[in-house]
Amino acid sequence: MTPGHFSADIRAAIERAAMPDFDRWHRMVYATGGCAQPIRLHGERITVDAGTGEVLDVYRTADEPTGFLLTACGNRRASRCPACSATYKDDTYHLIISGLRGGKGVPEDVSGHPRVFATFTAPSFGAVHAHREKDGKTLPCRPRRDFPVCEHGRPEGCGARHERDDPQAGQPLCVSCYDYEGAVLWNAHAGELCRRLTQALPGVLASLLGVRRSTLRRTLRLSYAKVAEYQVRGLVHFHAVIRLDGPDGPADRPPDWATVPLLDQAIRQAAGQIVVPMADGLSPIQLSWGDQLDVRPVYVSNDLDGVSDQRVASYVAKYATKGAESAGTVDRPVRNAWEVAGLDVTEHARRMIYTCFVLADLPEYRDIPLRQWAHMLGYRGHFSTKSRHYSTTLGDLRQARAAYRAEQARLILGLPEPEDGKTFTLSEWRYAGSGHRHGEPFWAELARQSITAARRIARDGELEDRH
Repeated sequence: MTPGHFSADIRAAIERAAMPDFDRWHRMVYATGGCAQPIRLHGERITVDAGTGEVLDVYRTADEPTGFLLTACGNRRASRCPACSATYKDDTYHLIISGLRGGKGVPEDVSGHPRVFATFTAPSFGAVHAHREKDGKTLPCRPRRDFPVCEHGRPEGCGARHERDDPQAGQPLCVSCYDYEGAVLWNAHAGELCRRLTQALPGVLASLLGVRRSTLRRTLRLSYAKVAEYQVRGLVHFHAVIRLDGPDGPADRPPDWATVPLLDQAIRQAAGQIVVPMADGLSPIQLSWGDQLDVRPVYVSNDLDGVSDQRVASYVAKYATKGAESAGTVDRPVRNAWEVAGLDVTEHARRMIYTCFVLADLPEYRDIPLRQWAHMLGYRGHFSTKSRHYSTTLGDLRQARAAYRAEQARLILGLPEPEDGKTFTLSEWRYAGSGHRHGEPFWAELARQSITAARRIARDGELEDRH
């Protein structure tokens, strides 16, 4: 087959591979993990022995065949960069699991602390099509015997059996009945509901125990880690690991009276009383959690009546890399209302985006950055957060990985080891662009797949060794 028979992308990849700087560029791509939109940098880095002042290494991008250095974009969204989101997912898994069974600086005794996995949902803003199943069988969406219709003449029921990937799932039965304004405003204040919930929980615990909050603080600490997930109806809900510790954190065992049932009761009571008041034109409204609240104890084993810590960590890590695109919208900001009509989104998401722009022009909502977060359907909070004492941090995990790679690079280059084991780095970097150029996406994706396969093989080998 001659080059002329290849697709344009393959021909571009072949042309890139023939360039003199390809080998070095390819090694850089591997170092980023096959990042889909790497950052190009110009500059230099000098590594110095902290004890003697000796210059151990000098690196300049001017000496590179490419003329630049590639670094990973670090985007957590799988839709934007599969490579970097995989790293973020792994880090989130280790962050969550270390707070459940120990490790990464957390003592193993933490596995004996009371902890639950709670899911907080949004209220209903109108009936939507849904995938329903029981015992592995898909059930009718919303069966109605008398086939009622709404005031707009549309059916209030649906006898179809929607599969999980059915594009109709999450779409309103009647767009005229659906409260788009309420849905967008709820998303915009969901983060505040979370904040008030975490603030209220210690007080509710103290009330259930009949003690003052200050007294409870001297005997008990509440730690948590949570992640936001979009439902197909375009509303966020939150999964949270909530744990009870002694006053000094995970290394301190909580009192015997601090139990899972007590924590369960406190969560349900706090969620039921949390509201966020706001003005809606001339009448005040109150935003609250939905009625569907799931609280399950977390155990080390799958055999008990709860969920296992490994399953919880995997579940949270999975959704840490997803954004609003899982609800049928886009993963990039929408700058102007006139762009909305041309977006490749579901009709339900389009109406929510339009609603964000419409509400942003009303005086009572001008303090809410709805235009900025229209592509997120109004939600403006963090996707993953944790309390200070839950476990390690993503920053610590990244720093440990960077230190390991730096040590490996020192050994490969044969650089001398610092006398006291400490170095400091002087660096200056300038942004030179981002993304891949002509013919490069093919090789970057090939590198990502190769790295992913190697990691999978290594993990399978570890599992076999354990058994």
